[in-house]
Amino acid sequence: MAASASGPQKPGRRLHLNAFLHGCGHHGAAWRLPDSPLEGLADIGLYERLAQTAERGLFDAIFFADGQSVGDPSAGPLWHLEPLTALAAIARATERIGLVATVSSTFYEPFHAARMLASLDHISGGRAGVNVVTSMFDAEARNHGMDSLPPHGERYARAAEFIEVLYGLWDGWDADAIVADRAGRYADTSRIRPLLHAGQHFSVDGPLNVPRPPQGRPVLFQAGASEPGRELAATYAEGVYAVAYDLPSAQAYYSDIKCRAAAAGRDPASLVIMPGLVTYVGATREEALAKQAAADAHLPVETALARLGGFVRRDTGGWELDAPVPALAPASDFKGPAGRYATILRIIEAERPTVRQLLGRLAAGGGHATMVGTPGQVADGIQQWFEQGGADGFNLMPPLLPESLDDFVEMVVPVLQERGLFRTEYTATTLRGHLGEASSQTEGVPA
Repeated sequence: MAASASGPQKPGRRLHLNAFLHGCGHHGAAWRLPDSPLEGLADIGLYERLAQTAERGLFDAIFFADGQSVGDPSAGPLWHLEPLTALAAIARATERIGLVATVSSTFYEPFHAARMLASLDHISGGRAGVNVVTSMFDAEARNHGMDSLPPHGERYARAAEFIEVLYGLWDGWDADAIVADRAGRYADTSRIRPLLHAGQHFSVDGPLNVPRPPQGRPVLFQAGASEPGRELAATYAEGVYAVAYDLPSAQAYYSDIKCRAAAAGRDPASLVIMPGLVTYVGATREEALAKQAAADAHLPVETALARLGGFVRRDTGGWELDAPVPALAPASDFKGPAGRYATILRIIEAERPTVRQLLGRLAAGGGHATMVGTPGQVADGIQQWFEQGGADGFNLMPPLLPESLDDFVEMVVPVLQERGLFRTEYTATTLRGHLGEASSQTEGVPA
């Protein structure tokens, strides 16, 4: 088991690993496989077991995404349990692993979010984190009294103010504010401060009605890819979830965020950048490829082709599945959403897939990096990105649950440990402590 693996523990920078738990796995057909945990998606025991596996693998954290609308229920499961509620339960089934929930600054009020997150930090003993998002879909807005989402720039301005209010509320309690003197004084009111915030988007008096969290502030994550998203991440985030198909795109994003952080007066080492990573691992590369092909075989072809057609703005209905992908227009001539299209062109250029292979590639992680092979081959890819300026670690996106997470923990983590790239035991007790290992961060709260 990974937690007991041993090997040379080299000093210096080490990898960070996060487990992004989603449904039956990140592959679009994962729920259709006969041994998927489909019937148990509302059972907290499933997520507790997955978190325990990630903790056995000494991961920094588990992460739950979230959305505020149901999507297309016929296409497969999307959301089941509200993340903060689920993580409060998982906190009782784990000991060290961090617990990160998504919170929408577009729909949540900061006092409510600060209170729930402070409570999770207390319940978990200092392991809470929050991924602040601005949300994506008008269907979500219509569940919150809006006809549509506010404009992009307005959402990010609200997000920045939202974070500032969170910080102000958490900072309103000094660590020694509670006196607990049974003779008559519970708290020292001079060490509890109102916020009295009156901004463009929020008016919050404070103070928070939950005492100071164990970490001071739960750890802030961000996943910004747009210009305002990158600025938000560089200004506030301690962990950044990134999207990068290949090493050059990862290096460009990594360098950009680190430079922006430095320009904002922050230590670039205080940001842990973790691109998404999909892995299929086998004793041989052929076995790993067979796992990938078995998942791809369960894709509903017509639906997947129609989805691809939407991405490339072409009628794909007549495309031959086991033939090469037909020629597509260069990115400079494409009039639709550019990011996804550019990623598809890079996949075609680098991998020369058949149409069927491209459908499977997009079904598991979309534009995120995918590594398929033996434990050593997957570790080679991880090490290359880590050592060549593409990542501080990875946000693992298991295509199939629990199989892909089990494979990574049992087979890849020991190789990373033997190479001195990853911890062989937890040395911190808080999520911020995990992120701060082998960097300039400490267990303390960032300024």
